[in-house]
Amino acid sequence: MKFVLDTSIIIEGKTRELLDEEVEEIIIPYAALNELEAQANRGIIEGFKGLEEIKTLRKECIKKNITLSFKGERPSAEEIHLAPRGRIDAMIRDVVRENQAILITLDYLQSLVAEAEGLEAHYLEIPRKELTLSFKQYFSDDTMSVHLKEDVPPHAKRGHPGEFALVKIRQNPRTQGELRKIISEIDEAIDRGQAIVEVGEPGARVVQLGEYRIAIAEPPFSDGLEVTIVRPLIKLRLEDYFLSDRLQERLAEKAEGILIAGPPGSGKTTFASSLAEYYSELGKITKTMESPRDLQVGPEITQYGALDGEFAKTANILLLVRPDYTIFDEVRKTEDFEVFMDMRLAGVGMIGVTHASEALDALQRFLTRTELGMIPSIIDTIIFIKDGEVKRVYTVGMAVKVPTGMIGEDLARPVVEIKDFETGYLEYDVFTFGNESVVVPIRSQYKESSTVEQLAEERIMYYIKRYDKGAEVEITGPNSVIVRVHRGVIPKIIGKSGKNIARLENKLGLRIDVQEI
Repeated sequence: MKFVLDTSIIIEGKTRELLDEEVEEIIIPYAALNELEAQANRGIIEGFKGLEEIKTLRKECIKKNITLSFKGERPSAEEIHLAPRGRIDAMIRDVVRENQAILITLDYLQSLVAEAEGLEAHYLEIPRKELTLSFKQYFSDDTMSVHLKEDVPPHAKRGHPGEFALVKIRQNPRTQGELRKIISEIDEAIDRGQAIVEVGEPGARVVQLGEYRIAIAEPPFSDGLEVTIVRPLIKLRLEDYFLSDRLQERLAEKAEGILIAGPPGSGKTTFASSLAEYYSELGKITKTMESPRDLQVGPEITQYGALDGEFAKTANILLLVRPDYTIFDEVRKTEDFEVFMDMRLAGVGMIGVTHASEALDALQRFLTRTELGMIPSIIDTIIFIKDGEVKRVYTVGMAVKVPTGMIGEDLARPVVEIKDFETGYLEYDVFTFGNESVVVPIRSQYKESSTVEQLAEERIMYYIKRYDKGAEVEITGPNSVIVRVHRGVIPKIIGKSGKNIARLENKLGLRIDVQEI
């Protein structure tokens, strides 16, 4: 008998089981050989596995006095590129026909087409044993990530949100063979449909396997074989964050452009998952946009990846689906920010997750990509996460006023105000000065000491209480103050043509904003 082996059985490493006394010749098509070579050149592990199997098969054939030959046409680069569309499979069937041989394959479709063409084919269905993932042995209840690299002892990041430590798992370095075994287990999970390749580039892959996000790096992309496995440590509900009733009310009814910011490993994705579940329980149609798709959400929330590598195409589909809220994890590149802004302006409630060391840094990334006046229409709430907790919540709004720190009504302009949600205090003014967007911190700039502030308030109240004994004063900057009085008193304080308030401003050296109490 003459056997022709296709790529699937070579990669699986089942060729040596075919060698018995009745086999006269093993034929490997050049199309299969060159496809494996092309895969190996792109850093794809299957290519290396297939070539190693052929090398071993040759030794076994010599021992058993069986002819091993390579036949058929060599495929062009274009034909190799068309392999996913069946071009290489067709060339392999041509070899079977020309040599009146038997096709041996693990690909059911390939065997079906061969039989339809009148060729003899043996489809081998390998019984699948239970999938083992040896990297799981390194994960304990408090392990967030495992870091494996050849010739380096394995490490794990362990602890709890806000307090992690990198610990050495064992003293002996990891060998390349051990890492290849772990990668082959991951590849088997992909073949079984239990894992998804989110990113696949020469020398680099990102795989989502259940709750595990796995990054594989190989030379020449990296200086050595490396496998990093990350998983979410805990899954929380929104009530576990002990948010105030006012904040929960805002999230449920008002906030539709939410930015979740924080440093890496701070718990942003965990909070985003909680928020997605919260909106779903409120009866909102909730979707996610992720790459990789590692948000821990229920089956009722559909998780979308980048369609054909572009989130813009995903957004086009989502706009037809009409979700109430979309979680975008993570917003990194300029294209991501543009997609976020387009969907928000189209009326979709958007929750973006982005890396930032401070809450304002996340907003700054939008300032460089859109006009200042558009910011409040895109972002209305910023939630800063650190150490697994909600540290600060800011609201974003627009006002036309003289920016804090400036004096003179002629300097009034549109200003984006960033306020602390819980206290209502103005924290930052963002405005255009010349051609630049300027961010001015307010409270940190002027609040040098509570004693100085108290004396300033007492001096202002001395004059204002002449008009209204129930007046309130809030210092908002080194040269500005808000005075709140009852409605009937406002005309008296301002005076005809603003003479009274102008005289008072000159006397105190402050810009006074009069508001109803």
